Amino acid sequence: MKRGANPEINAGSMADIAFLLLIFFLVTTTMDIDKGIFRKMAEKNDNPPPIELHEKNLFDVNINMNNEILIGNDLVNINEITDLAMKFIDNGGGKDINGQVCDWCNGEKRTDLSDHPSKALITITADRSATYETYIKVLNNVNRAYNQLRNKLALKLYNTRFTAMEEEFKRTKNEEIFGKIKFIRSKYPLLIGDIETTMAQK
Repeated sequence: MKRGANPEINAGSMADIAFLLLIFFLVTTTMDIDKGIFRKMAEKNDNPPPIELHEKNLFDVNINMNNEILIGNDLVNINEITDLAMKFIDNGGGKDINGQVCDWCNGEKRTDLSDHPSKALITITADRSATYETYIKVLNNVNRAYNQLRNKLALKLYNTRFTAMEEEFKRTKNEEIFGKIKFIRSKYPLLIGDIETTMAQK
């Protein structure tokens, strides 16, 4: 009796199946993406001029290891930062470096808050143990303070919000709108960060 041939398994399509499974998992798998902060960096200056800064012109927001917010020695709620920053920036209690008063400021002109928006520096410092989320919330509240002040001035001068002008410029690239945006920014310059300062005694 003739012995039959051993049956063989056709493995030619196994590679195709494995390849299709690989493609499937690559398409359906989600990957964590590092998130950053979109901010326009200031132009580099190899010889920055020294800055003389009175303590009242410094608004220091400190995030401790427990994610608590301190401004000076006072513990504050994170939602209070926007209003406190606005009062600090818009105080109008003195003059700028050219001796000009802030005639567009609506603050209380207190002697313990900033002289002028061009002198009002806001710094944010965080303990290494503080969370990234807390830092972002603090930064957003500070930025909101600037946007609200700019919106108020833009409404007064141009009957439109500053943020609306920025959106319109992105769409149209209109130079006249850009000129208005630059003017509003010059009235409330964004001064956030860590810079080398010389504390003046007063």
